[in-house]
Amino acid sequence: MLLRLNTADTRPLHEQVAGAIRRAIAEGECGPGDRIPPARDLSQALGVNANTVLRALRTLRDEGLLEFRRGRGVTVAAGADGRSVLMERVRELVADGARLGYSKADLMEMIGEVP
Repeated sequence: MLLRLNTADTRPLHEQVAGAIRRAIAEGECGPGDRIPPARDLSQALGVNANTVLRALRTLRDEGLLEFRRGRGVTVAAGADGRSVLMERVRELVADGARLGYSKADLMEMIGEVP
């Protein structure tokens, strides 16, 4: 898995790392069941602190994209490829809504009105 961070990106590093892994999953570089390299290896490859990588991995676990298994490491969850694409679209919606002055609650209400 080849990950790169954009040095011009102003988002926090853990969000950039999570985004890079999401892209790798969405683009098919990593499929369900594939192991993610250890946080220490990723941190060295990306030039960031290992805790930054761990925070990104926990975020992706909470989103249902990764599974943490004792003794087996971190793997891509089943169905993660489709979920990754959808989560990216949700993030874009929330960002667009924020630019237009809508809160997440406003967006959820709008979604509830869709038949």
